[in-house]
Amino acid sequence: MNWRDRITIDPKVLVGKPIIKGTRIAVEFVINLLAQGWSESEIVRNYPGLTHEDILACLKYAGETLQSEKVYPVKVA
Repeated sequence: MNWRDRITIDPKVLVGKPIIKGTRIAVEFVINLLAQGWSESEIVRNYPGLTHEDILACLKYAGETLQSEKVYPVKVA
């Protein structure tokens, strides 16, 4: 699955946060629901515009974003 098929970034929507296409639901919001212990079925039931594929796309986006993150050591004096 390519998350780009389901997630978009538009500076005119939610100040450019990544959202699920056709919604105003941010990827960050979905990830936070999962982190709080919500199941996929609870998310889809409470946000009927979302699908299983949308949730997977959010996870894939988060994973790829973290993979591309650069970490530089900081010298502590």
